[in-house]
Amino acid sequence: MPGKKIKTETHEHYHKDGSIWARGELQNGVMTGYWEWYRKDGSRMRSGSFEAGQQTGEWTTYASDGHVVKVTIMKPKTSPATL
Repeated sequence: MPGKKIKTETHEHYHKDGSIWARGELQNGVMTGYWEWYRKDGSRMRSGSFEAGQQTGEWTTYASDGHVVKVTIMKPKTSPATL
């Protein structure tokens, strides 16, 4: 029996003023892959990856001048069924 078709699309959110707020991929409506968030002035604010809607791996926070403020390693949450 064939599996469910996976639909991946580029997705963008915008600030009220029309500037880009966030950009990344949705897979069947769920955040997946690499995403970036931006301030209203266009500078990158944060970036990182999602796996099945959960933050995973290295997430970077940037100052408005572009330098790295903080790097956080995100571990996937475990579901109660796997405990």
